[in-house]
Formats: sequence, structure tokens, C-alpha cells
Amino acid sequence: MPPPHPPQDIKPPHGINFFRPRPGYMRSKVTYIWLALGGWILVTFGFQFLLLASQKSSAGTSMLTEASLFGFPFHFWFTGQFLIVWFILLCIIFNLLVDRLSDRTRKRR
Repeated sequence: MPPPHPPQDIKPPHGINFFRPRPGYMRSKVTYIWLALGGWILVTFGFQFLLLASQKSSAGTSMLTEASLFGFPFHFWFTGQFLIVWFILLCIIFNLLVDRLSDRTRKRR
């Protein structure tokens, strides 16, 4: 006996697509997610590319590695301290934007 074939018209229980969200609340929220992700990627990886592009020698010395901030080399401070602060700021900004979006859509109903 051959195995039964599933019906062709079965759809997933939820119609959520992260790359094509529905208009309104979900599209705005996904836009905020993409902006936060883009900000994190730009600061995290952009600084590393800047360090690589500004190298003066093969040892990796550059203006950014020779500069100091609060007694630490700038590149150490940036990756060890600032990126953590940047992540926390992104989380706070994202939550504030989503809360404001939720309030606006709640008032419409």
C-alpha cells in the first residue's frame, strides 16, 4: 500500500514571514529589528575593518591602536567597553520604539 500523500492546500498555522511582514504593526516592528541589527553590525564589524584599513605596518600598529582613552589603548576600550554599552543602548532604544509603536496601535483599536 503506498503512503498517503498530504493534501496540497495545507498552510502553516501562522502567516508570519520575517522578510515580508504584514503591513502595520508587524512591518514596523521588523523594520526596528533590522535597524537595530544593522547598527550592531556596523559598529561591531565596521570598527574592525577600520582597524585593518588604517594599519601602518604588518604588526598592526595604527593611529587607533596607538591612541589611548582612560589609560587604555583605544581599540581595547572600544571593543571591551563601548560595544557592551552600545548593545545596551540599542536594546533600550529598541524597547522604547516598540513600546511607542504598541501604544499607537492599541489606541487605534
